[in-house]
This record gives sequence, C-alpha cells and structure tokens, in this order.
Amino acid sequence: MTEQELKALISLLDDPDVEIYQVLEDKLITCGPEVIPLLEASWEESFDVLLQERVEQIIHKIQFNQVKNDLQLWKLSNQEDLLDGLLIINRYQYPNLGEEEVYGKLAELRRNAWYHLMYDMSPIEKVKLLNNILFREFGLSGNTSDFHAPQNSFINKVLESKKGNPISLACIYSIVAQRLDIPIYGVNLPKHFVLAYMNEENPDEVLFYINVFNRGQIMREVDITAFLQQLNLPPTDDYVKPCTNIAIIQRILRNLIAAYEYVDNNEKREEVQSLLNLIDPT
Repeated sequence: MTEQELKALISLLDDPDVEIYQVLEDKLITCGPEVIPLLEASWEESFDVLLQERVEQIIHKIQFNQVKNDLQLWKLSNQEDLLDGLLIINRYQYPNLGEEEVYGKLAELRRNAWYHLMYDMSPIEKVKLLNNILFREFGLSGNTSDFHAPQNSFINKVLESKKGNPISLACIYSIVAQRLDIPIYGVNLPKHFVLAYMNEENPDEVLFYINVFNRGQIMREVDITAFLQQLNLPPTDDYVKPCTNIAIIQRILRNLIAAYEYVDNNEKREEVQSLLNLIDPT
C-alpha cells in the first residue's frame, strides 16, 4: 500500500460508522509499525477528538502486537539474554523508550564495579563490592512505600527511580554480576525472589544466597530452608536452585498482572495476561 493510500485510509478514521471504522482499523493494523509515523502525523494535524482517540487505539494495538511477536521470538531463540526479555516487557508500557539509556546505565554500573574488582577476591568480597556499587554509590533500594506499583517491574523506571521490587532489583544485580563473570543467578523463591552465588568449580553447588531487596544481605541455605518451612514447602530444586530466564520473565509478568489489578486497570491486566499466556500456556 502506498503512502498516499495509507493517508487516505487514515483521513477516514473519523467516520461515525463503527463498521467502516473497524475495516479501516484492521487494514491499518495489518500494515504494522511502518504506518505509525503517518498515524502520529495525522494525530498532530487533527483537532478531531474522535480521530485522535482512534489513532491512539490503533497505534497501541500495533505496538502491542509487536511486543507479542518479540516475546515469542525471544522465547524461541534468545531466552539466554535476560536483558532482552526485560526490554520487551518494557516496550509494553514504554514503546518509544530509547533503550540505549538502559544499556548505558548497566554498562556504567559494570564499569564502576570492574574498576575495583580483583579476581583473587573471595565470593563474599565480590558481593560486598557489588553491594557497595549498586546500593551505596548508585542508590538502588527496595520500593517499600509503593511496593505494588507497576513501574517496579519496568527496568528503565527502576534504573531511573532507583527503586524496585525484589525481582527487578535482582535482575539488575545479576546482569551486572554476570557481565563481570561473577556466577550470580536468580532463584524463584515463593513470595520472594533472591539470588544464588554458584560455586565456579562446581556449578551445581550454591555457595550462599543474596537478598537484594535487603541491600544484598547474605543468606545461607539454612535461612532459605527456614523460610520455606514457614510456608510449609519442601526445599526442592525449584525453590533453592537458579531458575531459567523464562521463569523470571513469567514471574515479572505475574507481578505486573497483580499490580494492574491492584490499581484497578483491567484493560492492562488482561493485556499482560495475554503476554504471559504466550510463554506460559498453562
């Protein structure tokens, strides 16, 4: 479809006939992201409230379809890249975000830690260094005053506000650590999310755990076992060993569903549920 044809379709979006609008909407959505600049230009040039609302709706649907496609592709071919998965979730709420800001901030955090890192450091010493860089110098902390806010699940907002929930803080911490070749990975603990420092010589062995929501507090296996006992749960591998990136993204989406339910935004809750269904059909 030519640009002139697309502009002609867009000019008809103020048609009061709902059936005609539905046909126009379907045609424009099938054009994909390429039509968004023309839609945005139309919105800026128009003073018609109905046309503007319809343009906004079509743009959102196109962008949401792109997020769904990106998430499916990530699951199929790129799930080893946790940051990519986090940025796909980010695009749901912030489709126009300049993602280089996120890459740049994480690179800066890695660089600041690398300056002080000595590879003969013990695991405990490396964690103390990371804690100092991330919590003391950068200022990351748990968002205890607004724990259920949706922004706690979006990595760009967490890096901007320096406040997040346990899993978003843990993702930032583990991404920085792994870029320094420090074997720290997420653990899908029920009702909480922690990190495990793995033994480099025996990759299946957890040396200790890290409670990122509590500024990098070190926890032992006995602490995790006691926590599970309080929940009447056994210390199975699902709860005490590192989980997959898929499991992390699934949990972030569940947190978002709960957050949108908490703020009574059913439309976003249903959309995020559909994203979760794509990678967790159960």
